[in-house]
Amino acid sequence: MSGGGRASARETIGRVAAGAIAKKLLKTFFNTEVLAWVDQVQHIKASVNQEQLTLEQIESNIVRCPDQATAKQMITLIEEIRKQGDTVGGIVRAIARGVPAGWGEPVLDKLEADLAKALLSLPASKGFEIGSGFAGTLLKGSQHNDPFRSDDQQSVYTTTNNSGGIQGGISNGMPITLSVAFKPVATIVPEQLTVNTDYENTTLTGKGRHDPCVLPRAVPMVQAMIALTLADHALRHQALQSSSSSYRT
Repeated sequence: MSGGGRASARETIGRVAAGAIAKKLLKTFFNTEVLAWVDQVQHIKASVNQEQLTLEQIESNIVRCPDQATAKQMITLIEEIRKQGDTVGGIVRAIARGVPAGWGEPVLDKLEADLAKALLSLPASKGFEIGSGFAGTLLKGSQHNDPFRSDDQQSVYTTTNNSGGIQGGISNGMPITLSVAFKPVATIVPEQLTVNTDYENTTLTGKGRHDPCVLPRAVPMVQAMIALTLADHALRHQALQSSSSSYRT
């Protein structure tokens, strides 16, 4: 009950440890890289070049935002919120580069569905978007469709990536791009209204150490859950390919 319960972010330590192994597996055998960063804190939004983004840029400041100027604004805002005894939320964005085409399933175990399940299982996560997400609802099909092209007659790519690297539940070879929204932490210093175990109206005041913003700490968790999900689908794909080949033989 005192900070170590099942809703505490402390339970994610096992996920992050396993995610480190999954990231190494993905990089070693598939040359797949998973990166996540703080893209937005409340109303402050970063500008990030995803194609040239590196882990070093993400880890260059305490808020884990690769946009240095915006990171300073985020830190200032978080400090102001902390002094008020309050909390603030935001968005972690992620990209998985080098994901081969073919990972995923067409119906129940769609790759984006498994990613959503994994990321929404994280403490304080409240929203998930992949590719264009909700912004895609403002486009027409002719604007949103990702045209397929080939320059070398051996590989296929899309000129846009509104689908976020996944189509029909299966990776298409383009980078997987997604976002996860994290709410403000519920425990705050100012007094809040609540009800006790006798159904009586009362108040509650938070005590102890609590983060004013979980976003920087959530970045490794997001990377881990994406890596674990991709590694799972990579192994499943390998198994299917092996069994299919054995059957044909």
